[in-house]
Amino acid sequence: MTKKIISFIAVTVLLVMTIIYAATTGSIQMSFIDFITNFFNADNADMAAIKDLRFPRIIVAIFAGAALSVAGVLLQAIMRNPLADAGFIGISAGAAFTKLFIVSFVPTLFFFTPIAAFIGGALACFFVFLLSWKSGLNPLKLILVGIAINAMFSGLTEAMISFGASATGAITSNLSLKTWDDVSLIVTYGSIGLLLAFILYASCNVLVLSDKTAKSVGFNITGARILIAAVAVLLAAASVVVAGVISFVGILVPHIARRLVGYDHKVLIPFTALLGAFIILLADTLGRTMFSPMEVPASTIMAIIGGPFLIFLLRKE
Repeated sequence: MTKKIISFIAVTVLLVMTIIYAATTGSIQMSFIDFITNFFNADNADMAAIKDLRFPRIIVAIFAGAALSVAGVLLQAIMRNPLADAGFIGISAGAAFTKLFIVSFVPTLFFFTPIAAFIGGALACFFVFLLSWKSGLNPLKLILVGIAINAMFSGLTEAMISFGASATGAITSNLSLKTWDDVSLIVTYGSIGLLLAFILYASCNVLVLSDKTAKSVGFNITGARILIAAVAVLLAAASVVVAGVISFVGILVPHIARRLVGYDHKVLIPFTALLGAFIILLADTLGRTMFSPMEVPASTIMAIIGGPFLIFLLRKE
């Protein structure tokens, strides 16, 4: 229990420190004292610029990291596979494909982009389950099918781009120039998804057991899997619509979280959300400040970190 409390406190402090650093560092510099002093000063031009330009980016990064990390936890629970991730098995690619289709070819339906992204992610998830199921879920087959589904939707997206669709923000992650409208979108859908994920923590704990054991206590395995998968797709789609595709988050963060707070989803889900928010915000902030005026997308930094981490997990398995 002490380790869990310390982990929560440490990550919370790190997240707050990163938020302050992200807000005060960049083309507009501000000391911590000035930041606190002028936070409620509407006449300070620098603070106004920070609130309009950096705060939306910070909030989007926080919610994208939390959403993708928790989506990874949920998918790993229902698939009983430590390598399940929305970006890795094609859910993010499916969401990006339908988002790009709406934005490029049916712009009058732009308001329904989140719904379209959800449908695309749900289709990808359905195909993964359908094609990998044979008297149960085979972990290796599931990953191979997921890679194939990811490649298929990525190929369809590339085909649309070749026909003139704009890939900006759809298949790449760029958190710059985010607006308060973006914040409203990801906070609304992300909060709903995170709340539902926490409500379903008990079902996640049961699904970690074998199907035979779960059925013996009268648990509806199929219904639980469908419901939890829908929540995972909602979280991934909300992130893709606003922040673009960021892979490896759903693999990296849950594994670190389990080592710190254990396997009980009642604790694991909120801690994973907190840790994911910190890691994505840190990645975006470092990418924005380390090579200024050039920017390295958070997705690139996560790929650099996540690639070796995935290899480590595969060797361990």
